[in-house]
Amino acid sequence: MRLVAVALVALAALAVVAGALAADPPRAADLEAELVCPVCETTLDQSNAPVAERMKVYIRERIAAGDSEKEIKDALVAEFGPGVLARPPEGGFGLLAWALPLVGAVVALVAVALLVRGWSRRRPPGAASEHPLDPELERRVDDELARFEG
Repeated sequence: MRLVAVALVALAALAVVAGALAADPPRAADLEAELVCPVCETTLDQSNAPVAERMKVYIRERIAAGDSEKEIKDALVAEFGPGVLARPPEGGFGLLAWALPLVGAVVALVAVALLVRGWSRRRPPGAASEHPLDPELERRVDDELARFEG
């Protein structure tokens, strides 16, 4: 009974901590690394373009006003389009940007496997026996092997 009470208290504490962590305001540096300058197409944290500087100011103003990360990103996407996101959305058409490289890697692996299989089967099965050893050389090899074995 006491173990159950301790477990419930621990779960309650975990829920409070998780709620407190979720309530943290977004950090400007994190958002600047996740958004792209529409002019120079680098992340905001790397760009010094005038529009990037204005976007940085806007982000800081919205954080100070209490907006969430999603609200800030949604507003910037509404103004500049989805190209402002450094990472494509994980659903809808953006899913293609995540799936296409994986599909390409699988296709490349299959192609390499088929090529290797084809190359390994290209050599005729009796290719090694086309050039038999000179009988004298074969006798010398047998003698040397016998000397090492016994």
